[in-house]
Amino acid sequence: MADPTSYRPAPGQIPDVPGVYKFRDEHRRVIYVGKAKSLKQRLANYFQPLASLHPRTATMVTTAASVEWTVVSTEVEALQLEYSWIKEYDPRFNVKYRDDKSYPYLAVTLNEEFPRVQVMRGQKKKGVRYFGPYAHAWAIRETVDLMLRVFPVRTCSAGVFRNAASAGRPCLLGYIGKCSAPCVGRVAPEEHRELAEEFCDFMAGRTGTYIRRLEKQMMAAAEEMEYEKAGRLRDDIGALRRAMEKSAVVLADATDADLIALAEDELEAAVQIFHVRGGRVRGQRGWVTDKVEAVDTAGLVEHALQQLYGEESGDAVPKEVLVPALPEDAGAVTQWLSGRRGSLVSLRIPQRGDKKDLMATVARNAQQALVLHKTKRASDLTTRSRALEEIAEALDLESAPLRIECFDISHLQGEDVVASMVVFEDGLPRKSEYRRFQIKSFEGQDDVRAMHEVIGRRFRRYLAEKERTGEWGEDGEVAVDEAGDEGRPKRFAYPPQLVVVDGGQPQVAAARRALDELGIDDVAVCGLAKRLEEVWLPGEDDPVVLPRSSEGLYLLQRVRDTAHDFAIRYQRSKRTKRLRSSPLDAVPGLGDTRKQALIKHFGSVKRLKQATIEQICEVPGFGRKTAEAVAVALAQAAPAAPAVNTATGEIMEDDGGTTA
Repeated sequence: MADPTSYRPAPGQIPDVPGVYKFRDEHRRVIYVGKAKSLKQRLANYFQPLASLHPRTATMVTTAASVEWTVVSTEVEALQLEYSWIKEYDPRFNVKYRDDKSYPYLAVTLNEEFPRVQVMRGQKKKGVRYFGPYAHAWAIRETVDLMLRVFPVRTCSAGVFRNAASAGRPCLLGYIGKCSAPCVGRVAPEEHRELAEEFCDFMAGRTGTYIRRLEKQMMAAAEEMEYEKAGRLRDDIGALRRAMEKSAVVLADATDADLIALAEDELEAAVQIFHVRGGRVRGQRGWVTDKVEAVDTAGLVEHALQQLYGEESGDAVPKEVLVPALPEDAGAVTQWLSGRRGSLVSLRIPQRGDKKDLMATVARNAQQALVLHKTKRASDLTTRSRALEEIAEALDLESAPLRIECFDISHLQGEDVVASMVVFEDGLPRKSEYRRFQIKSFEGQDDVRAMHEVIGRRFRRYLAEKERTGEWGEDGEVAVDEAGDEGRPKRFAYPPQLVVVDGGQPQVAAARRALDELGIDDVAVCGLAKRLEEVWLPGEDDPVVLPRSSEGLYLLQRVRDTAHDFAIRYQRSKRTKRLRSSPLDAVPGLGDTRKQALIKHFGSVKRLKQATIEQICEVPGFGRKTAEAVAVALAQAAPAAPAVNTATGEIMEDDGGTTA
């Protein structure tokens, strides 16, 4: 735990101007990013006596080891830079909303020659018009199915489109009138694009004008006694009205607005957003966050606005944003939103009328989302916390092991020896941190020696990472990464609190010895033996026996089994690759094409082995020197094990076309 006074800037060093600041820990990792109208006043708040700080703020400043800042011209620039740094460094003490699902959007690919209507998820693409998000993909498909009658826009994939174009026949939708069939030239590209743009206008809320135009056309057709055309227009109007009914009118004045509401407690907060376009709710989404920093409702609103609109532009940012509380720098946030939209955006709290009533509905949804989240997480979180506490108590650790790494060795009778490393953080697997190792220092079966090598290699990488980030810089100077990304965590950068090895006393002793050789004494080690599920500690003659019902034992078993499965998969993949190899692989300069030519000429590797050098020279592309190299490689290769028919047990002769 660091003393904030040890890195407090000298008086007069901090400028009294707008800016963005970063707190870094002892490993130079960015742990918090903030902005301020006045850097001098804001940073002074962090260096008060710890007793007067919020507990979360106190934890942050004692975790930090340095602070730095960047001066900007305006508060809007500070807001933009803060968002960029939070996205880049992912600081552990900043509020980050977790989207509770991948919401589907209705997308129109206006960037294509023939725009396509489809369901899309994930990152938004340039040149694509999005509507939503929707709660369910089937809701989008129902809406599109109704609207294709009036706007027969292409919905097929690129492959289907190409096949129809080459065959000269449209798909079923083209025959039933739900696609204008641009694939076979029924409409020109300009006409099809106009249909797609009309579809977008209708989805954007400009519905009244279009329906009134269709009604006039229907009446005119009826007056001219074109009853078939009038009936078709009547059905089109009915289809559009049914599509509109799927999103109820909530604001009578055809408002385009996003309504954001929050529900929070001391530990977590949930945010809900209703997207209203043309007075109708066109989409809904929600996020949940842990309150890892001391933040009030206004601060949560600001974070939500950054996440919601940080990557958006144009019409994706509405004219009006309604919130439960205004951010501290409401003017700067409003200016930032207006810049992203390209026109004025109103950011305000609804005071009366329909908008206030709708905000109350959004707030109720936020409250229900928070309750549902806590209900789902309660048992799981409680169980994980209890498991970590039980492990800490059983192994006599100073604190709960929030990061656990487990290592396992796998081989098949001493061949293809590999190792796995899996990582669990807060009791949950962190798959992005999993690593695989090939045993390099020896051949054969020796699990203890292999475990010593793997633990040594892993923690040498950790020590190298510490040195790279400047923790061991000479004369107190901090080394800066030449790539300019010193604040980002690297592979093997984080040490675990607990190392678990799959095995008993010998494996545990090997792991401890590897750590001792590197001078690492602040990482605990234990082993979990499969036979009796005993927990072994270094230097202890007797194991620690956890109750069978223990949550701590269950977590250790899960960690061990995950490492075992990960190692087995890697070992099998290496074995499969080795078995698929051919003696011809040892011939220098012999590529796949010439290998296949040899097998095709002789029929199998067995017959190729029986061939003379002169016979090999008869294959096109083979001179005498290459033929001699092939013959030598085949002569030196060990005889392959006979193939066995698994159904009958019969040994099969190698006369078939064995691949090289």
